[in-house]
Amino acid sequence: MATVVYGIKNCDTIKKALKWLEAEEKQFVFHDYRKDGIDQAMVQKFIDSLGWEALVNKRGTTYRQLSDEQKNNLNQDNAAALMLIHPAMIKRPLLEHNGDYYLGFKPEQYQVIFD
Repeated sequence: MATVVYGIKNCDTIKKALKWLEAEEKQFVFHDYRKDGIDQAMVQKFIDSLGWEALVNKRGTTYRQLSDEQKNNLNQDNAAALMLIHPAMIKRPLLEHNGDYYLGFKPEQYQVIFD
């Protein structure tokens, strides 16, 4: 099964994850939300695997630019809708490997995932 890294190309954490994967000679496909797109089925798959709360990147600019009303009333349905409109709201990188999903990047974490 293919390893897929989901994210946005200009994200620093994505760059670190891709550099690690290349250095470790791991086969992967990079899916850029902005270039390759994102749809409801993909967001739902992520939510089913990781939970919508874990997916929301509350430290990012996109989240901070939401209105207070949007932030205070987040739930699975409107969070999913916002992630479709603003994929930068999804925590990055999101790694799919052997049918499992992982958020974020730390070299030690990836070492465990790929061993």
